[in-house]
Amino acid sequence: MRIYEAKDYQEMSRKAANILAAQVILKPDCVLGLATGSSPIGTYDQLVEGYEKGDLDFSEVKTVNLDEYIGLDHENDQSYYYFMHQHLFDRINIDPANTNVPNGMAEDIAAECERYEELIRSLGGVDIQLLGIGRNGHIGFNEPADSFDKMTHCVDLTESTIEANKRFFASADDVPRQAVSMGSGTIMKAKKILLIACGEDKADAVAKSFFGPVTPEVPASILQLHSDVVVIADTAALSKCPGVL
Repeated sequence: MRIYEAKDYQEMSRKAANILAAQVILKPDCVLGLATGSSPIGTYDQLVEGYEKGDLDFSEVKTVNLDEYIGLDHENDQSYYYFMHQHLFDRINIDPANTNVPNGMAEDIAAECERYEELIRSLGGVDIQLLGIGRNGHIGFNEPADSFDKMTHCVDLTESTIEANKRFFASADDVPRQAVSMGSGTIMKAKKILLIACGEDKADAVAKSFFGPVTPEVPASILQLHSDVVVIADTAALSKCPGVL
């Protein structure tokens, strides 16, 4: 695992985008695993800028997203499908048929989880998976639990995650209570993992995830067992990591 400090959100976003851009340049038909939330927006803006300058070509790229809320359709502006189109897909030359987000409106969620897992396998796996990290150490929507979830699955969101996400909704009551998420095992199958973190409110999670024991109570801690992980975090997010600063 390699940990790189960024002075602020903009520098974190630029460094993360450079790593993703290098993947696209070196392997034009790569499979990118993508994340949502406030953390990767700046990274996506940087990738769009690279495309607009003519430095990046996404025409052969395929993508798979980590997760999606259950019960939000594509037109809902809080769905992750909508988010990805707003912040990235509609701004670059990617083929919409090559973009994949779990279907949170599927009638059979268990079948949808199996379908999504098989889809990732059929693409040959993820070349690089972008992750954020929750205040409770969650990655994707893998919440603190008694064991690590291996495959794509249905998640009951914790109160802390609902509280953290309510800022995107009219009220906490409007936040969905369930989501479809890649499992920790699915994430760990990615050839390379890139995790970004910004802000003092992520400092505890970052320290516990990368300098504490590997435990499902801190889902991101499983990344310590992956052979190729890059963490890019700003100074505030690294403030509680021993020996980093």
